[in-house]
Amino acid sequence: MSPMPSLFISHGSPDVAVAETEATHFLRGLAAALPRPRAIVVASAHFEAEGKILVSGDAQPETIHDFGGFDRSLYAIQYKAPGDPTLAASIASALGESGFAAEAVTDRGFDHGTWVPLSLAYPDADIPVVQVSIDPGEGPAYHLKLGAALGFLRADGVLVIGSGSFTHNLREAFARIRQNDRKAATPEWVSTFSEWMTDRLVAGDRSALAAYRTSAPFARENHPTDEHLMPLYVALGAAGAAAKATKLHASHDFGVLAMEAFAFA
Repeated sequence: MSPMPSLFISHGSPDVAVAETEATHFLRGLAAALPRPRAIVVASAHFEAEGKILVSGDAQPETIHDFGGFDRSLYAIQYKAPGDPTLAASIASALGESGFAAEAVTDRGFDHGTWVPLSLAYPDADIPVVQVSIDPGEGPAYHLKLGAALGFLRADGVLVIGSGSFTHNLREAFARIRQNDRKAATPEWVSTFSEWMTDRLVAGDRSALAAYRTSAPFARENHPTDEHLMPLYVALGAAGAAAKATKLHASHDFGVLAMEAFAFA
């Protein structure tokens, strides 16, 4: 059996879970395009730890509604997928062997970077899910290495997902959210950055991608902070050094949230 691909998904605004956007429709059809995984491991931009990697080890994780000001129906959603404490422990051990300070932890529920896309892609919630943290103090090279340390999972039928956002300027996004302008025009600074990143991913230019902060046009405008792009590097690293990128989806929400998704294999 061929290894599972790894994925990067832009999870976007939490209300993607209940809205009817292009990204919503893409996510609803995602599982049909993939082999069924035995488990899912998500590196979410909303699970952060500095100086170490945390792995969620709860058997029955709670659903965290880690946002405010959105449609009230969002707060009623419960994503009841089981966890997998045994898998979490094996991931923490493997990360330790790769030089990371890592530990499995409990009382860590599914944040919206995990449950929003999974509630659309795997609505039956019948596949075990484990979350892996990112380090907001570290950059692309660190997260590529983190992904590489998770790569062994793919041969065991585990789907590794990096869940973040291809662009993530919240000040600009909330200005349009307040206006309820979901179909706002996409500024050039968003499209230019997205095109540069896509070209580098398809070309497999990891050195340019690792230096995106200084090399990509409008990098700081699209990512005032790094954390929402770091899951991309986890997914890329998990696929191995020779992996090819395939763009699965591209759309925009509120004009400035690029919702690209990629598969790496």
